Amino acid sequence: MIGSGKLARIMVAAMAVLACWGTRADAAQCGSGPGGFEAWKQEFAGEARAKGVGAAAITGLMQTNYASATISADRGQRSFSLSLEQFLAKRGAPAIVARGRGLKQSQAALFASIQQRYGVPPGPLIAIWGMESGFGSQRGNQNMLSSIATLAYDCRRPEFFTDQLYAALHLIDRGVLSASTRGSMHGEVGQTQFMPKNILAYGTGNLDVAANALSSTANFLKAHGWRAGAGYQPGEPNFVAIEAWNAASVYQRAIALMGRQIDGGE
Repeated sequence: MIGSGKLARIMVAAMAVLACWGTRADAAQCGSGPGGFEAWKQEFAGEARAKGVGAAAITGLMQTNYASATISADRGQRSFSLSLEQFLAKRGAPAIVARGRGLKQSQAALFASIQQRYGVPPGPLIAIWGMESGFGSQRGNQNMLSSIATLAYDCRRPEFFTDQLYAALHLIDRGVLSASTRGSMHGEVGQTQFMPKNILAYGTGNLDVAANALSSTANFLKAHGWRAGAGYQPGEPNFVAIEAWNAASVYQRAIALMGRQIDGGE
């Protein structure tokens, strides 16, 4: 596990890298279909080279394909409009809680170490782990770089995903990820489904390893205001950190509820 001083230096360096990428004032033109993707890649690659992205990452970028499945998934995120009860049922909350309680006991030493370092108890971490990847069983099988490049090109949210693409390219240059890394539809990777910018800022090792992913998730929550010993239900101090993890209100409330149940509450 990375020491706190080294981790702080890495985070500062990562933020400096992200800052130097700047805005989309001179960015490649977005598009709404596959027709312009190859031309966009050429233009974006030139911009990326000018901003210091290395040859390995540029080569990976040029090998990406327009990810039609990613666009379909991005347009069809209907579960976040469900009621809390419907969302919990759709996501299999009782099974997550039941297995989560078992993992809390069987991995007690790991969770105690994480809580001592970051102040985050097992419940919300286990709930996120179960919700995001089914405890590592559903990490996605899409090409991460193609997914993120497609979304950076797409006109729906280009600013957000351009930042993610630059982060992914930087991680490839560093050898943390590769151009062949597999992930979920929006480019999330690992046991708790981190986006590239969050890997740069909060990652603590190979996120396909559960211990690293859980530590990284706790690191993210702490960085977003988590206070040891405070509550994490809606209206309590630590709920703001859960809100930072995912913008969907129903997801936030589901994590808080399942976390409380895993931690022994009702």
